Amino acid sequence: MASHLRGHGVLDVLNAQVRLVRGRFGRYEVVDFLALLFGYAISGERTLQAFFDRLQPFAEPFMALFEREIVPHRSTLSRFLAAVDTSCLQSLRAVCMTSSLVWGWTQETIGGLWDRSGQRYLVFDIDGTREAARQRKLPTSTELPAAQRRLDAVCAPGYMGRRRGEVVRTRTTVLQMHTRQWLGSFGGRGNGDYRGELQAALQAVTTYLTAWELPMASGIVRVDGQYGDSSVMADIVASGVHVLVRKRGYRWLDHPRVQAAIAHEPVATMTTRESQVTYEVFDLPQMLLEDGTTSVRLLLTRRAWKHGEPISVGKVVGDWVYEQFVTTLPPEGFLATDVLDLYQGRGAFEGTLADEDREGDPDRWCSLSPSGQECWQIVWQWVWNLRLAFSAGCTQAPLREMEWAPPHPQMGSTQSLAEPAPQEEPEYGPLEWARAWGGRLGAEAFCLHDDGMLRCPQGVRLWLSETRQENAFTQRLIFVAKDADCASCPARAACLGRTASGKRGRRVSAVRHRRITGVVLHPRPATAEAAIRWNDVAGRQLRRSWMAHWRQQTVTVASVPASVSPPARTPRAARSHRRLSWPERLGRNARGPLLVSSMHVSGVSEQVLDLLQPHPYG
Repeated sequence: MASHLRGHGVLDVLNAQVRLVRGRFGRYEVVDFLALLFGYAISGERTLQAFFDRLQPFAEPFMALFEREIVPHRSTLSRFLAAVDTSCLQSLRAVCMTSSLVWGWTQETIGGLWDRSGQRYLVFDIDGTREAARQRKLPTSTELPAAQRRLDAVCAPGYMGRRRGEVVRTRTTVLQMHTRQWLGSFGGRGNGDYRGELQAALQAVTTYLTAWELPMASGIVRVDGQYGDSSVMADIVASGVHVLVRKRGYRWLDHPRVQAAIAHEPVATMTTRESQVTYEVFDLPQMLLEDGTTSVRLLLTRRAWKHGEPISVGKVVGDWVYEQFVTTLPPEGFLATDVLDLYQGRGAFEGTLADEDREGDPDRWCSLSPSGQECWQIVWQWVWNLRLAFSAGCTQAPLREMEWAPPHPQMGSTQSLAEPAPQEEPEYGPLEWARAWGGRLGAEAFCLHDDGMLRCPQGVRLWLSETRQENAFTQRLIFVAKDADCASCPARAACLGRTASGKRGRRVSAVRHRRITGVVLHPRPATAEAAIRWNDVAGRQLRRSWMAHWRQQTVTVASVPASVSPPARTPRAARSHRRLSWPERLGRNARGPLLVSSMHVSGVSEQVLDLLQPHPYG
């Protein structure tokens, strides 16, 4: 890997772009510490102390692989990770994205998902993982000072699930599901800033698609119910990619279109393989989110509910348990059952996260600062991606192709779906007046006249000041009286209740719901008969065979050739009034690239040597 980073110019880019205005690091620069983190990720050691102990016998040859002279002490590495700032972190992330996500792959080898109409997609999984930190129990009393926890900067109280601990750190990961490549890792204290981390994850997805010159509409982002709010779904749709998510909240169950759909036969039924539970599926395209402009496709499933059965996911309505899934995938390319299968993750979405925990344990605490911990996780994912690229390039193994969904028989020219009849002016039911609260006079004491005005028992008129469209099927009407009319009213105290001490006039609100006056059956375009195909690489086999091969080889290190002597140190009198330039800082621990000829590694194939040939960066 060091030869790859050197031969492809990645080390030069790291030295030129990833910089840190550091404190006390002695003669070292960022590349010295990144070399240690690369070695730590490759070694598989569980702690930094164990890694340094194993590194000590051949520390000088190891650093010479990265053209550096002296290995930093582990305490110096800790100070570096604590000093990493946002600009340095973002620069490192950009270099990792450019050098590890595209190199070694082609548009044919990155796989894809072909729908029933022949359109190609790439599936990305955005998932939030949490790592609990176990801390010692400390006594607390008025006689003792407050406890100082070392992990306070990177962890905070949050949802821990089944993990044992006191505080947690959330990490949002982005995974390309066809190559099993990590596109990014974005962490936060406690439950984290999931909206901000989602925006960073979407930026990584769009960057990946742009690098391969693919349209944004060819990306499918699969997320779980944490991102099931309407505002979050609108953000994903606005990025240009397709979304597949479990929707939170069940207000849509009262929507007229949903009520009309569940009153008819479902479009499909499906039975799960594990629990053998049968679901009825309803497909409703062109549903509007709460912003009123974003159109999505709603997939509603329901199953029979046994009274007394505990429900962890879904909502019980009558004798049914309902679940909602939202997507923007076109119906002509994906049936409702195809979308649900894709969400359930038959491509082992969760299995890759489990492999990451077993192979590298990237959530272990390498730094007590947020940026330092992020720096380590970027390097770990970089090593993961390079292992995949090297192994795929050496084995030249063909892509695995599977039939994700079998061919579907032609359903005829139309398929019925219940929808409300289109109307130029929607009809609404009677007004439902707001209930009285705070001891005030109830709305039933007011009288609505034919002229649209509301009159109170004292004869004062209330004007219709606002008609608020709360959602696609609910309107709220707000009537307001003039402040001057209510100021001198003898019944002000009884009418306004607790708010009578203020200066504002009486406000009365009412809600009315959209009325279904008829149901028509709209034809849906016929679905193609072709099967859905899934192409990917055997990521787990590639990584494990690669690591098993190299850990069984013999490495012989001869005497280390003489290094290029570092530049002469400037006298202190001259250094006291100036700062060293970046090239001067980098040259203090530099070493000539003279060690490669004295290191012999067994088991290097011709394919590996071809991959190590020097190429321009990018």
